[in-house]
Amino acid sequence: MTGNSVENSPLRMDMAFPYRLLGDGGDGRECLFLLHGSGVDETTLVPLARRIAPGAVLVAARGRIPQEDGFRWFERITPTRFEQKSILAETAAFAAFASQAAKRHGLDLDRATFLGYSNGANLISSLMLLHPGIVRRAALLRPMPVLDQTPATDLKGTRALIIAGAVDETYGPFAPALVTLLSRHGSEIEARIIPSGHEIGDPDAAIVRQWLAGPAAVAHVAER
Repeated sequence: MTGNSVENSPLRMDMAFPYRLLGDGGDGRECLFLLHGSGVDETTLVPLARRIAPGAVLVAARGRIPQEDGFRWFERITPTRFEQKSILAETAAFAAFASQAAKRHGLDLDRATFLGYSNGANLISSLMLLHPGIVRRAALLRPMPVLDQTPATDLKGTRALIIAGAVDETYGPFAPALVTLLSRHGSEIEARIIPSGHEIGDPDAAIVRQWLAGPAAVAHVAER
């Protein structure tokens, strides 16, 4: 991958969300926006993203809600109930951030993939439903639906990959509802369940990589 490492890629603080840019940008080439899980920071998804798309430009963003020694994307009430005003505010802010980051760094949102894990994946699915047109392609790892109310959004022309863990006792049971929700709004969905808990790793990277390459490839990976 071109560009500098996480260690010497500066944390940029000049837009709504802190972020690191890995890669040179420009030319509208492949780009991944990375949205981490709760209680960590923007660096945690970079190794996975490099396994998925070694040549892509990475926009590794940081959530703005403090949690323990890290951050999250919106406030929670319980592990599976979330503060709706926080979701609406942070999702609107991220929609503006994504558009501004793409313009500043010469990236094409129509070619970008939004890769999110857990709380980050939930921000992305909310972004799809509340601000259509920003996300055209989303890879959601261990997600669940978080909006109490969803608008009548038309998601035709968008693609989403949802990977749930078979033994993810907290989020796993909710994944089918998100598949149904996004499908009902018109998104093209690939849904996978892997023998995992809430943690992510190499099996996720392989499925996302093949999904980006095309539908036939991801089916082959899932059947192995």
